[in-house]
Amino acid sequence: MINTSFGLLFYLKKGKKSADNEQSIYLRITVNGIPKEISIQRTCSGAKWNGVTGRATGLKDEIRALNSYLDTIQSKVFAVKHRLIESGMQITAEAIKNILQGREGKEEKGHMLMEIFQQHNNQILALVGIEYAKRTMTKFKTVFNHTHAFLKWKYHVEDIDIRKLDYDFISQLEFWYKSVQRIDHNTTMRYIACCKKMVVHSLKSGWLQKDPFTGFNMGLREVQREAITDEELKLMTDKKFVIDRLCQVRDIFLFSCYTGLAYVDIQKLKRSEITMGIDGIKWIFTRRQKTETPSRIPILPQAQEVIDRYVNDPKCIAMGKVLPILSNQKMNAYLKEIADCCGISKNLTFHIARHTFATTITLSNGVPIETVSKMLGHKSLKTTQHYANILDKKVSQDMQALKERLNLKNLPDFVSNTK
Repeated sequence: MINTSFGLLFYLKKGKKSADNEQSIYLRITVNGIPKEISIQRTCSGAKWNGVTGRATGLKDEIRALNSYLDTIQSKVFAVKHRLIESGMQITAEAIKNILQGREGKEEKGHMLMEIFQQHNNQILALVGIEYAKRTMTKFKTVFNHTHAFLKWKYHVEDIDIRKLDYDFISQLEFWYKSVQRIDHNTTMRYIACCKKMVVHSLKSGWLQKDPFTGFNMGLREVQREAITDEELKLMTDKKFVIDRLCQVRDIFLFSCYTGLAYVDIQKLKRSEITMGIDGIKWIFTRRQKTETPSRIPILPQAQEVIDRYVNDPKCIAMGKVLPILSNQKMNAYLKEIADCCGISKNLTFHIARHTFATTITLSNGVPIETVSKMLGHKSLKTTQHYANILDKKVSQDMQALKERLNLKNLPDFVSNTK
């Protein structure tokens, strides 16, 4: 159970005073920043009240009796709190107030998961283009619909009290994603992370006492990232297609291979984002839609050839875009056709082109990983290192260079001096 902040205070409530200057005494119970007030049906004059101690001052019998009564009320509050802890129930100011007032069976109005989710999504929608990309909104909307479908599948309800979430709920949600929806492990964990955001918000708001994610492993699995080899790139480049749409898709795929730009970034790439760099050659100056990070890429000759091919394309001219790109779904469908035509056995998708730039084009040819990370627009070098992990060719080259250096080191001094 998470730590619970707890406060108890007796105070005089400001209001209409009686003829003898008496004011009503109230008890305020605060749990995790959420207060509830209770009238204890007693009064005291302001002149005889100590706001620091929350007690009346004086030695008269009526003052002692009042303070004794306040002590009794305080003891009852702590007894109720202890009882809730012992029974494993949620500790809230509302629950303590209900028990003290003899309404123990009254259910405190809870906060519903889907209502919290919808409110969150409404806020994201209002900030699209300001703090969030459209893709973020789409992701949370997708998870909202998935969660709603899960509730109907598992519990036959439209919504659920956030307090009813527990470890079993999260485990069953994972099972549903993988077995019913047939979604892979890493995507499942990313979707569940969106639900966790609702839980974290509820914990911070005091609506939830126990974190249902405690003990739940949300680790991602290592994914083997495919890339096109030099030989396969040549096959695609040299292939003559009689169908224009295949030529176009092949060109855009190759452009991504030689720039590292993702599908959405090529789709929005404007001609104005290609300008002369500090070295006198053309560069791409853009921002990644996914992370909003800047991406600055010197244009290789192979990428420039693709740009030149569409410089007079009417659609590109009208929209000020660099390339005439199709929908991602159509691109991937045509890429499978292109792979068959070229005799490539890999399951080609557009995202493989970005991997190809990171591995086959740059890292394998000795471009430092820091430079590659900058061009890919990664926020962290750790993200780029995932690409470096699969470069057996690069490992082989580096080790061969090491062998040569070691051999040179072990030569006799007179041999070294003659060189």
